[in-house]
Amino acid sequence: MKEIDRYEEKWGPRECEKIEMREREREREREREREREREREREREREREREREREREREREREREKERERERVRERERERERERERERERERERERERERERVRERESERERERESERERESERERERERERERKREKEREREKERDAVQRTPVSHLIILSRLV
Repeated sequence: MKEIDRYEEKWGPRECEKIEMREREREREREREREREREREREREREREREREREREREREREREKERERERVRERERERERERERERERERERERERERERVRERESERERERESERERESERERERERERERKREKEREREKERDAVQRTPVSHLIILSRLV
């Protein structure tokens, strides 16, 4: 207060009032500047927070991308497994087909064998038939001879027996 009194004495009350007003104005300006600085600091803090949030979002995105990549890897592995299973199934089917082919081949072989056996049996039957036919033919010949002998007069037979 003493300092103000000295100002008043030196410059007068109006001048002192002007000085005080300027001082208050400078103080308000400093306060406004501090407020602007605090606002800038809050803005910088908000910006840092936004940057941290963007970083967290990028991190979440990287994590999601890694998860998608792991899922793609798992899907490729499942697909490879399905393909291996399809290949095993195709191999089993080929094996079943080979087995069916072997069965058909064995059946064909047995059928050929049965056919050959039927053919041999038919040949034996024809041979037996020819043999029976020869026997019947011989029997007919003997029958003819007996008939001829029976029809031939005894006198002729006597002559014939002398010729022999």
